[in-house]
Amino acid sequence: MKRLVICSLVLLFVSCAENNNMSHTETAQVVAESFFSKDESALKKHTTAEGYASLITVQNMLPDSDKEIEVEILDEAIEGEIAWVKYKTSFDGKSGVFKLIKEDNQWKVTSKGPREKGPF
Repeated sequence: MKRLVICSLVLLFVSCAENNNMSHTETAQVVAESFFSKDESALKKHTTAEGYASLITVQNMLPDSDKEIEVEILDEAIEGEIAWVKYKTSFDGKSGVFKLIKEDNQWKVTSKGPREKGPF
């Protein structure tokens, strides 16, 4: 009986463990949503230091909006430890591209170099 209880508890903890590793497209979607809703804590969590600084600079130039922003992933590409995600939002209808890198085994949005071009 004691073994059954211990095994049940172990199984419960393993099954309830949350997987925090999001895919590159999920990360891009969270970053786009948090960018337009001005959720700085979520933005900081899913970006590199350079990416966060770049996005905050642009975010401060945007007017406040209380409408809900929808994000649509248009295309994606992975080149080793670098991923590119093309997205479109309902904020302005324009598409954008995020560059993501793996940092601490998690995808994070980073800034692109001035002459760096992605696959699309």
